[in-house]
Amino acid sequence: MSSERLVYIVDDDDSVRRSAAFMLRHAGFKVEPVESGVAFLKMAKGAERGCVLLDVRMPDMDGLQVQQQMIKDGIDMPVVILTGHGDIEIAVQAMRAGAVNFLEKPYEKEALIAAMEEAFVRLADSNLKEMAASEAKVRLACLTGREQDVLDGLLAGLPNKTIAYDLGISPRTVEIYRANMMEKLRVRSLADALRIGFAAERGERHERPANS
Repeated sequence: MSSERLVYIVDDDDSVRRSAAFMLRHAGFKVEPVESGVAFLKMAKGAERGCVLLDVRMPDMDGLQVQQQMIKDGIDMPVVILTGHGDIEIAVQAMRAGAVNFLEKPYEKEALIAAMEEAFVRLADSNLKEMAASEAKVRLACLTGREQDVLDGLLAGLPNKTIAYDLGISPRTVEIYRANMMEKLRVRSLADALRIGFAAERGERHERPANS
């Protein structure tokens, strides 16, 4: 296995591939641009193991479908998803399926590098794949009922406006609860907050009796 950190950039937009490749190469990564999800799946089984920067909006097969097929085919490469701004529902679906993180377009170079660094940590140590449910529950215990309600809405893939409507409060108030929630959870990104929520959900499923 090569010591170089290989990133597959899977996006149908040539300008996005070029831009991401430039930034990643400059940061010391080896990159392999791929023009579609279908093309990536064809090459991935026998390819060198690396991490995948995967766009969601692609013709023929979107990023979520590619991610699902990777799981079916046993292609165990950490995935960072590229989404459109505010596409929270898709981001949540991707993270439920195991994506390491997601980036909203347009993204900053620093955010891209940080996400890929995180993906390679995942690749190097599968023990970091999941946060312990017990740790997640401890962190969530500090939230107020409203903050937990907002997190539940985000875990369901709902945008702020819908969460506000469901709770009978304003979108601005949701933003305040969301900011407080992230501060209490000691996270800097929505992806980190979702990861804690998913870990707690997994723990609850494991603890639930089989016949309940």
